[in-house]
Amino acid sequence: MTSTPASPPRPDPSPRPRYLPAFACLNAVIALAFGTFAAHGIQDGQARDWIMTGVMFQLPHVAAVFGLLGWRNSPLVHSGAWAVSVGSFIFAMDLNLLAMGAPRWVAALAPAGGTAMLFGWLWLTVIAYAGDALKRFEG
Repeated sequence: MTSTPASPPRPDPSPRPRYLPAFACLNAVIALAFGTFAAHGIQDGQARDWIMTGVMFQLPHVAAVFGLLGWRNSPLVHSGAWAVSVGSFIFAMDLNLLAMGAPRWVAALAPAGGTAMLFGWLWLTVIAYAGDALKRFEG
Protein backbone atom coordinates (compact mmCIF):
# COMPACT_ATOMS: atom_id res chain seq x y z
CA MET A 1 0.00 0.00 0.00
CA THR A 2 1.44 3.32 -1.04
CA SER A 3 0.76 6.41 0.97
CA THR A 4 0.32 9.76 -0.66
CA PRO A 5 2.29 12.68 0.68
CA ALA A 6 0.31 15.00 2.91
CA SER A 7 -0.60 18.23 1.25
CA PRO A 8 0.35 21.43 3.03
CA PRO A 9 -2.43 23.02 5.06
CA ARG A 10 -4.40 25.62 3.20
CA PRO A 11 -4.73 29.08 4.66
CA ASP A 12 -8.17 30.01 5.94
CA PRO A 13 -9.99 31.46 2.90
CA SER A 14 -11.68 34.05 5.08
CA PRO A 15 -9.22 35.07 7.78
CA ARG A 16 -10.66 37.04 10.62
CA PRO A 17 -9.91 40.71 10.20
CA ARG A 18 -7.97 42.27 13.05
CA TYR A 19 -9.61 45.69 12.86
CA LEU A 20 -12.76 44.78 14.77
CA PRO A 21 -11.03 43.14 17.75
CA ALA A 22 -8.45 45.94 17.80
CA PHE A 23 -11.24 48.54 17.84
CA ALA A 24 -13.01 46.63 20.62
CA CYS A 25 -9.78 46.64 22.64
CA LEU A 26 -9.42 50.38 22.10
CA ASN A 27 -13.02 50.78 23.27
CA ALA A 28 -12.14 48.90 26.47
CA VAL A 29 -9.05 51.05 27.08
CA ILE A 30 -11.09 54.23 26.65
CA ALA A 31 -13.85 52.97 28.95
CA LEU A 32 -11.39 51.93 31.64
CA ALA A 33 -9.41 55.16 31.42
CA PHE A 34 -12.47 57.39 31.62
CA GLY A 35 -14.11 55.23 34.29
CA THR A 36 -11.01 55.43 36.46
CA PHE A 37 -10.72 59.15 35.85
CA ALA A 38 -14.37 59.64 36.80
CA ALA A 39 -14.01 57.60 39.98
CA HIS A 40 -10.85 59.33 41.17
CA GLY A 41 -10.46 62.67 39.43
CA ILE A 42 -13.82 64.29 38.79
CA GLN A 43 -15.59 66.21 41.51
CA ASP A 44 -18.57 67.37 39.43
CA GLY A 45 -21.36 64.83 40.02
CA GLN A 46 -23.04 65.41 36.64
CA ALA A 47 -19.77 64.94 34.75
CA ARG A 48 -19.02 61.76 36.71
CA ASP A 49 -22.51 60.42 35.97
CA TRP A 50 -22.11 61.11 32.23
CA ILE A 51 -18.82 59.23 32.12
CA MET A 52 -20.08 56.31 34.19
CA THR A 53 -23.15 56.01 31.95
CA GLY A 54 -20.85 55.82 28.95
CA VAL A 55 -18.69 53.20 30.67
CA MET A 56 -21.81 51.21 31.59
CA PHE A 57 -22.74 51.00 27.90
CA GLN A 58 -19.24 50.69 26.46
CA LEU A 59 -17.67 47.85 28.48
CA PRO A 60 -20.47 45.26 28.10
CA HIS A 61 -20.54 45.92 24.36
CA VAL A 62 -16.78 45.30 24.18
CA ALA A 63 -17.33 41.89 25.77
CA ALA A 64 -20.26 41.23 23.46
CA VAL A 65 -18.18 41.99 20.37
CA PHE A 66 -15.61 39.37 21.40
CA GLY A 67 -18.42 36.91 22.03
CA LEU A 68 -19.80 37.61 18.56
CA LEU A 69 -16.38 37.08 16.99
CA GLY A 70 -16.26 33.66 18.63
CA TRP A 71 -19.84 32.83 17.71
CA ARG A 72 -19.54 32.98 13.95
CA ASN A 73 -16.86 34.05 11.48
CA SER A 74 -19.25 35.70 9.07
CA PRO A 75 -19.36 39.05 7.28
CA LEU A 76 -23.00 39.39 8.36
CA VAL A 77 -22.11 38.93 12.03
CA HIS A 78 -19.10 41.22 11.66
CA SER A 79 -21.31 43.98 10.26
CA GLY A 80 -23.60 43.75 13.29
CA ALA A 81 -20.63 43.65 15.65
CA TRP A 82 -19.18 46.75 13.96
CA ALA A 83 -22.47 48.60 14.44
CA VAL A 84 -22.55 47.65 18.13
CA SER A 85 -18.89 48.57 18.64
CA VAL A 86 -18.96 51.88 16.78
CA GLY A 87 -22.29 52.79 18.35
CA SER A 88 -21.04 52.22 21.88
CA PHE A 89 -17.90 54.21 21.07
CA ILE A 90 -19.88 57.19 19.73
CA PHE A 91 -22.34 57.10 22.62
CA ALA A 92 -19.68 56.87 25.32
CA MET A 93 -17.30 59.38 23.74
CA ASP A 94 -20.14 61.85 23.41
CA LEU A 95 -20.78 61.64 27.15
CA ASN A 96 -17.05 61.76 27.89
CA LEU A 97 -16.68 64.93 25.82
CA LEU A 98 -19.62 66.53 27.62
CA ALA A 99 -18.05 65.66 30.95
CA MET A 100 -14.79 67.24 29.83
CA GLY A 101 -16.56 70.53 29.06
CA ALA A 102 -17.56 70.23 25.40
CA PRO A 103 -20.43 72.47 24.29
CA ARG A 104 -23.93 71.09 24.90
CA TRP A 105 -24.61 70.67 21.17
CA VAL A 106 -22.22 67.70 21.31
CA ALA A 107 -25.02 65.85 23.11
CA ALA A 108 -26.78 65.59 19.74
CA LEU A 109 -24.30 62.86 18.74
CA ALA A 110 -25.35 60.41 21.48
CA PRO A 111 -28.55 59.30 19.70
CA ALA A 112 -26.48 58.34 16.64
CA GLY A 113 -24.44 55.99 18.81
CA GLY A 114 -27.52 54.57 20.49
CA THR A 115 -29.20 54.05 17.13
CA ALA A 116 -26.13 52.23 15.79
CA MET A 117 -26.13 49.93 18.84
CA LEU A 118 -29.84 49.20 18.41
CA PHE A 119 -29.44 48.58 14.69
CA GLY A 120 -26.49 46.25 15.34
CA TRP A 121 -28.40 44.19 17.88
CA LEU A 122 -31.53 44.03 15.70
CA TRP A 123 -29.41 42.92 12.74
CA LEU A 124 -27.75 40.27 14.90
CA THR A 125 -31.19 39.11 16.04
CA VAL A 126 -32.18 38.55 12.41
CA ILE A 127 -28.94 36.66 11.77
CA ALA A 128 -29.39 34.48 14.85
CA TYR A 129 -33.01 33.71 14.00
CA ALA A 130 -32.26 32.98 10.34
CA GLY A 131 -29.44 30.59 11.21
CA ASP A 132 -27.89 29.06 8.12
CA ALA A 133 -30.55 30.47 5.79
CA LEU A 134 -28.41 33.59 5.25
CA LYS A 135 -25.22 31.69 4.36
CA ARG A 136 -25.82 32.29 0.65
CA PHE A 137 -25.36 36.04 1.25
CA GLU A 138 -21.97 35.59 2.85
CA GLY A 139 -18.83 35.97 0.75
